[in-house]
Amino acid sequence: MAQFVDWDLATATAGALGKSGPRVTYAEATEVVGELRRLTDEAAGHVADYTGLTSQVTHPPVRVVDRRDWAATNIAGLREVITPLVGRLSQDKQPGALTEAIGSRVTGVQAGTVLAYLSGRVLGQYEVFSADPGQLLLVAPNIVEVERKLGADPRDFRLWVCLHEVTHRTQFTAVPWMRAYFLGEVQAFVDAAQGGEHLVERLRRSVSTLADVVRDPQSRASVLDIVQTPGQRAVLDRLTALMTLLEGHAEFVMDGVGPQVIPSVERIRAGFNRRREAGNPVEKAVRRLIGIDVKMRQYAEGRKFVHAVVDRVGMAGFNRIFESPLTLPRLTELSNPDAWVARVHGSVGPVSTAG
Repeated sequence: MAQFVDWDLATATAGALGKSGPRVTYAEATEVVGELRRLTDEAAGHVADYTGLTSQVTHPPVRVVDRRDWAATNIAGLREVITPLVGRLSQDKQPGALTEAIGSRVTGVQAGTVLAYLSGRVLGQYEVFSADPGQLLLVAPNIVEVERKLGADPRDFRLWVCLHEVTHRTQFTAVPWMRAYFLGEVQAFVDAAQGGEHLVERLRRSVSTLADVVRDPQSRASVLDIVQTPGQRAVLDRLTALMTLLEGHAEFVMDGVGPQVIPSVERIRAGFNRRREAGNPVEKAVRRLIGIDVKMRQYAEGRKFVHAVVDRVGMAGFNRIFESPLTLPRLTELSNPDAWVARVHGSVGPVSTAG
């Protein structure tokens, strides 16, 4: 099978280029890991009570990792998904010796460069590619680094992060079809390309674009340049709607639960928002071009949509959104929550809010 990425080289590159974490003693590191595990369990109870969603997994997985482990886990997950898709779409045609020797290694270095950058920013993630039902990753060095920069109470900040990430875990473990639907849409995006060989080259260029942006923030390239076919745009609309919903829901839950269980939540939220908006021009350019700013908008737009729907039909009514892929919001409905309520509930009218 043609090798699109030298995954081992990608892992090595991410490990070599990733920044070291904040200074902590062995005892401090042990304490952080233990508390994050405890707070994950605490957050799970708060999230279940607030949302009315119950995980269908007896022991939902959680891993407290460092930056290198986060990058390696994501590379392993991408390998599981991308390798068979590329093989199928290229009809397992073997590339020339030069392409195999150089192309996959170049792409491996580029992928590793991008993940090295992201490994220093991500606080937590629900990773769904590598295993069913997925796994919750909490990146301990990044959490400690940010809480120190914000001057936040460590326990409060860690629980605040856990509330957000556990909500994502709940979305995938309480909704049995969610992971398969998401992976199916990723596959549909690849299938919608025009021609397998052409797709492989465009995937390579997309990874190259990301790596170039990390190295040269003045670049005007965009990863969205790879979206060329109408079929891919349609799938991307569905994926964008889904991710905006999931991010907004997590923000809504975090803001709903936080004031009840985190004494310093207002100070944390204000400081974190300032941190999101701050940054030198180089950092801002990188965030914009590799999609982090898009994710920030998803937080705000999704939270506004969830809040509006809960105001109209209550939390139980909102949870109908998870009944099936057909009840997920369409991209146009995110800015018009009344349209979703009318389509799914058949009427619009304010009822009780969550709480």
